[in-house]
Amino acid sequence: QVQLVESGGGLVQAGGSLRLSCAASVRTFSTTTMGWFRQPPGIAREFVAAISWSGGSTGYADSVKGRFTISRDNAKKTVYLQMNSLKPEDTAVYCCAAHSVPYSSDLKGEAWYGSWGQGTQVTVSS
Repeated sequence: QVQLVESGGGLVQAGGSLRLSCAASVRTFSTTTMGWFRQPPGIAREFVAAISWSGGSTGYADSVKGRFTISRDNAKKTVYLQMNSLKPEDTAVYCCAAHSVPYSSDLKGEAWYGSWGQGTQVTVSS
């Protein structure tokens, strides 16, 4: 069973930065593509960023390109989301997710992510 625990959320002013972490308790972390999704208030969950199992490929939503960076440390079984130049519209609950297909290169397909964390709240004030 995969357990994902996010941390690092909080309240920040527009233009500020936060770094989210997601610790995974999964034996096969090094073969698992990982993603970050977010759910703003009253809006459906949306893709934010993903990183392939090897770290060699990354993908981003257009709304965060150039501001957010996803990375991973397979030795620590942790995936990170560095968020810079935050905007009020980035306010959301951020969840990490583990892809259900080993060695997958499909980064953005939400339906393929089978395990989800509880999420961490990010609030950006104007």
